[in-house]
Amino acid sequence: MNISSPMTRRRYLALTAAAAVSTALGTFPLNAAERKKPLIPKRVLGRTGVEVPILGFGTFPLSVHYRNRDDEAVQMLQHGIDLGITYIDTATSYGAGWAQSMVGRAIKNRRKEVFVATKIYGTFTYDEIMRNLEGTLERLQTDYIDLLYIHKLQSVEEADAFGKKGAILDTYYKLREQKVARFIGVSAHGDPIPVTLFIERHDLDCVLLALNAAMQGVVYDTGINSFKNDPTSRPSFETIALPAALKKNMGILAMKVSAQGQLIGSAPEKADIHTLLRYAWSLPITSSMVGMTSIAEIEQNVAWASAFQAMPPNEMRELSDRLSFANKLAIDSYFANHNDIC
Repeated sequence: MNISSPMTRRRYLALTAAAAVSTALGTFPLNAAERKKPLIPKRVLGRTGVEVPILGFGTFPLSVHYRNRDDEAVQMLQHGIDLGITYIDTATSYGAGWAQSMVGRAIKNRRKEVFVATKIYGTFTYDEIMRNLEGTLERLQTDYIDLLYIHKLQSVEEADAFGKKGAILDTYYKLREQKVARFIGVSAHGDPIPVTLFIERHDLDCVLLALNAAMQGVVYDTGINSFKNDPTSRPSFETIALPAALKKNMGILAMKVSAQGQLIGSAPEKADIHTLLRYAWSLPITSSMVGMTSIAEIEQNVAWASAFQAMPPNEMRELSDRLSFANKLAIDSYFANHNDIC
C-alpha cells in the first residue's frame, strides 16, 4: 500500500494502530497512572548523561494541522507524554511560537517528566537571541530549556561566523553556564560539511542531523550513463557528521527519517515508515524526532518503538543502497534549497 498521501496514511494508521499496539504492548491500560509507565526504550544522550526515549515528538506538523484547535493539540502532546514520548522538539518558528505555547500548556504541571529542546537561528543578533529566548521561556511556562540548538547551520561561512568571539556560540556558552539552557547543540539539514566542521571545532553537547536510509552518496558513472552507489565519493551526514559527533560523545538526534515523506511508498525505490524508523533507530543515535498529527499515529509509533529490534547491518546496507540510488540527489537538492522552518 502506498501511504505517501496524507489521506492514505491516515487510513493506514487508523486500520493498523490498534493491532500493532496490542501486539507490541498488550492492551493499553485505562488507568492514568498506568499509562504513565515508560513503554519506549531509552538511551543515554551522549555526554549529557540524560536518558531519553528513542522516539521524540516533533511539533512542527502540529503547527500546520492544528492551528485554532489548541485543546486537541495539547491533548495529543499529553497523550504522547503518557505513553513515554517525553522528549519534545520545538522552535519559535513553528507557527510563530504557537507550537511552543501548546507544549507549555501540555507540560505545565509535569515539567520534570519531559526533556524540551528548542532552536534559535544563528544569524540572530545578541538582542534578538535574548528576546527570542525570553518569549520561548514564557510560552513554554518554564525557567529553563533542556537543550538549545543553533537552528539550521547551512554553510561553511556560517560555521566560521557562528563560532567567532561575540557571535551566537559565545551567547550559548553563557546561557549554559547560567543553566538557562542545560545543554547546547546545533542542527543541520542540507550540507553535512559545515556541521561536521562545527562539531569538530566547538564544545557542544548535542547535534540534530538529517539521517535517513537514502543519505548514502551516489556518483555518476559514465560507463553506465547513470548513477551508482559510492558513499566515499559524496559525503552524507551518516558518513561524516555522525562519526565526528560520536568521537566527541555528543548526544545525537535524528530528523527527516522519511525525508519529509519523500521516501514513503510501495515502489521499489521507496519504503514504509516503520522500516525507515527502524533504520534510523539502528544507527548509533539516541533518538529520532517524528512529527505526529493523530492519536492513531502516536500510538502506532509508540508500538513500533516499544517493539524495536535493531536492523542487521546487511539489511541496512541493502535498504540504503536501494533508496539512495533513486532518491539521494533529489533529496539533497530539496534540503539544500527549501525554506525549512523545522
